[in-house]
Amino acid sequence: MSFFKKFFTPEKKEDLDKGLEKTKQGFFNKLGRAVAGKDRVDEEVLDELESVLISSDVGLDTTIKIIDRIEARVAEERYLNTSELNEILRDEIVKLLAEQNQRDFDDYELPTTERPAVILIVGVNGVGKTTTIGKLAHQFKQRGHRVVLGAADTFRAAAVDQLGIWAERVGCDFYSKGMNTDPAAVAYETVQYAMKNNCDVAIIDTAGRLHTKFNLMKELSKIKRSVTKALPGAPHEVMLVLDATTGQNAIEQAKAFTEATEVNALALTKLDGTAKGGVAIGITDQFQVPIRYIGVGEGIDHLQVFNKRAFVDSLFGDTF
Repeated sequence: MSFFKKFFTPEKKEDLDKGLEKTKQGFFNKLGRAVAGKDRVDEEVLDELESVLISSDVGLDTTIKIIDRIEARVAEERYLNTSELNEILRDEIVKLLAEQNQRDFDDYELPTTERPAVILIVGVNGVGKTTTIGKLAHQFKQRGHRVVLGAADTFRAAAVDQLGIWAERVGCDFYSKGMNTDPAAVAYETVQYAMKNNCDVAIIDTAGRLHTKFNLMKELSKIKRSVTKALPGAPHEVMLVLDATTGQNAIEQAKAFTEATEVNALALTKLDGTAKGGVAIGITDQFQVPIRYIGVGEGIDHLQVFNKRAFVDSLFGDTF
């Protein structure tokens, strides 16, 4: 049995299937209506498929890529049954994800062999940022790592308190200077704390302000510079947390944050609460930033590493 199958237990597969159920039902119900009464893939079917992909929040640019690829296969193979469409579509999505820097993650790997590994978490309010941090800290603790959480979202008392509650729940270290302090200073000192206390990983929260505010995005750059000053080469990962239920708005947020700072990882939350799971495909394709984690439920173990094979297999109903 491969390591992938060992790690991706039946329980995790079941959680992923449940998490994608709304997306799967919505997508294939639409697709079924699109090919009803058709016996071959023609221009009309492709037009309907385009509408299905766009309405599933895959995104216009990514949808066009997929349609172009299927059109090429139709032209090459001359005749394709509509019954083959699911398999062709699945195949092209896997290829697309593979091309766009989306590797397969099999476990909760730290982003560097250096210690401490520093992960900077960014994203707007309400996307599940603090919860994602807590769940990620739990997973690292489960693997024997010493973790410190840094409360650099100093503009909301609730943010500092919530992160402290997660630290206590998980049993990890917590660094805070309270409210209305300089976020860059908190980030700097969190890294120093991690170094002095032999922590394996420091996860730093940041203010979840509206992504449309230029000055607040500049603040992220300041925080990043302070982290680098504390430890050259850090942060080793800048992770953007996005809410899948927002669909195309998540793509707009990704655009703003990738322009403001060097985002090199994504976490997509609340997949279980939406039929817009197709946004995962569009985000990976458009920004060439890998999705590291997906949220498929409210439980502490419902944050999963993102694996394109598992995701697409679950979406299309295949089994291992």
